[in-house]
Amino acid sequence: MAENEVRTGLIQLSLKADTSEPVEQIRDKMLEAHLPLIERAAEQGVQILCFQEVFTLPYFCPSQDKRWYQAAERIPEGFTTRKIQELAEKYRMVIIAPVYEQTMAGVYYNTAVVIDADGSYLGKYRKTHIPQVAGFWEKFFFKPGSSNWPVFQTRYAKVGVYICYDRHFPEGWRALALNGAEIIFNPSATVAGLSQYLWELEQPASAAANGVWIAAINRVGTEAPWNIGTFYGSSYFVNPWGQITVQASEGHDELLVHDLDLSLTQEARDSWQFFRDRRPDLYSKLTQSE
Repeated sequence: MAENEVRTGLIQLSLKADTSEPVEQIRDKMLEAHLPLIERAAEQGVQILCFQEVFTLPYFCPSQDKRWYQAAERIPEGFTTRKIQELAEKYRMVIIAPVYEQTMAGVYYNTAVVIDADGSYLGKYRKTHIPQVAGFWEKFFFKPGSSNWPVFQTRYAKVGVYICYDRHFPEGWRALALNGAEIIFNPSATVAGLSQYLWELEQPASAAANGVWIAAINRVGTEAPWNIGTFYGSSYFVNPWGQITVQASEGHDELLVHDLDLSLTQEARDSWQFFRDRRPDLYSKLTQSE
């Protein structure tokens, strides 16, 4: 790798358990399924690795079943975060792991933890925008986050996180870029249908508008009993020019590895000068509630 490059990996995976099983068993099976891919990533020299949205669970939001509250964990003291810390330290790898979080009885968030390459817990991002439409009853399960667009200085790069539905809102991409993110990860659970054409439209546009690398991750397969559609994978990296540089398959479990040249941010921003030409003094209406 060149001096400015960071080897980065994404894991897209289908569900490896029956949704009727106890939530702890589902968690353990999904963790177990990730382990060979994490090890393969380490063998390939991956420095930063990210998983899909709520990676230890099915995407349970087509239901409105309180049973899934049992799957939420405390952060950072919960089982999954501690396991990820062990793996990050073992492989000297930064890991971004989306976890269903409980903060107190009855309060839950859709969260991603960021673990540095020495296993230390750097912090978390909570999904900001929560959909509430048929098949995606997320407000039943998640409280909207207000994380103030954190950017984490990891051993290898400055990273930000946006989660799934967040990607439809350009303001967060801009806030993360302004806060110094070099790579923004968007772990998702999205199915074929209405929004699939946006999958390869919004994130490249956001990468170009903000001069950052974006890593988009989506799970694969169908999940009974809900069967709301096929999670179509197609995870990819898009560079600061808005070009998709490498993409995973549409329907298979896969580790996608790519070397990201962080110097392209300087190159793209010097060419386009979008940050110079911004007019935040005129944008006050954008922060006003209706």
